[in-house]
Amino acid sequence: MNTRVLLADDHKIVREGLRSILENELHMTVVGQAENGRTSVELAKTLHPDIVIIDITMPDLNGIEATRQILSELPNIKVIALSMHSDKRYVAEMLNAGASGYLLKHCALDELHQAIQTVLSNKIFVSPDVAGVVIQDYLRHLSSAKSSESAPLTPKEREILQLIAEGTSTKEIATILHVSIPTIDTHRQHIMEKLNLFTVAELTKYAIREGLTSLE
Repeated sequence: MNTRVLLADDHKIVREGLRSILENELHMTVVGQAENGRTSVELAKTLHPDIVIIDITMPDLNGIEATRQILSELPNIKVIALSMHSDKRYVAEMLNAGASGYLLKHCALDELHQAIQTVLSNKIFVSPDVAGVVIQDYLRHLSSAKSSESAPLTPKEREILQLIAEGTSTKEIATILHVSIPTIDTHRQHIMEKLNLFTVAELTKYAIREGLTSLE
């Protein structure tokens, strides 16, 4: 069976490199490419790939939140994170979001191939470079839907917080999410009250610290 792959990364050169490897070396089909998390969600719904290979730190909607949205509607898709971050928090957040694999961007071709074959077999694959303590930490917290650090905000609030931190206006956020401006204002107020942070600067620092955006 030909494996159909969707690539999501905000750097075109990374996407093109992956596409070349997947198609020419691993004989898979890249059905689409996305430069941000929101587009990856839309393309996943339209293209129904077997696997989504996704970066974590992307503009507009990060890979963690995008993974949650993709799998909430298309639970049979396998998601593999391909990231430069080896911090166990990122790995745990991606696994909690439903990802089946986590690779570091410096991984070798055979590791990428192994990861794809592993997740297609309904198993979890984590790069050996980050496995060890990360898996132990994840299993300890498996009974919790989210870690205590991320618990205060709902997925929708985290999505809105990323957009706020990236300088998106209330009107623009309302347009992106197809809701009214007062609805976004209400969400913003709830976010501030939950976090006890009442300026955009404070919210931005929190968003960066929690890995919602890197503002690179």
